[in-house]
Amino acid sequence: MRRILLPAFLLALTGLAHAGEPARYGAPLPATAAVPVSAAVAAFDQHAGRPQRYSGRIAQVCQAEGCWMMLEDNGQAVRVMFKDHAFLIPKDSSGHAEVIGVLSRKELTPEQVEHLREDAKGLDVSPVEYRILAEGVEIVAVPAT
Repeated sequence: MRRILLPAFLLALTGLAHAGEPARYGAPLPATAAVPVSAAVAAFDQHAGRPQRYSGRIAQVCQAEGCWMMLEDNGQAVRVMFKDHAFLIPKDSSGHAEVIGVLSRKELTPEQVEHLREDAKGLDVSPVEYRILAEGVEIVAVPAT
């Protein structure tokens, strides 16, 4: 019995040691401070067009493949798409995320709106949206209570 319990106990401890570490996808994030997406959109001209680190709460994830997510901060949402579809994130991702990418503003065609609405399982999609084309993502999951 002890032979079974000890490996199981050690395995459980290993999982706890890594519980607070972020899940990383794509390129590593630089060691710079992240700008909340609400502040980036409010000062769009200062932040757009160049790689920068951004942060927010994961509000939504593409349910078809995990190929995009919506980051929200202080009522402002930004769609994060993954550069060259180089990586995907789990469809059940939640919590706080930080990304390295380029902020832009995009006017969507009706076809693009419909496609994104289908990926989002019918949730509303704005025809003009702010986007970050991300090269890397770090997600810190919120523990279940």
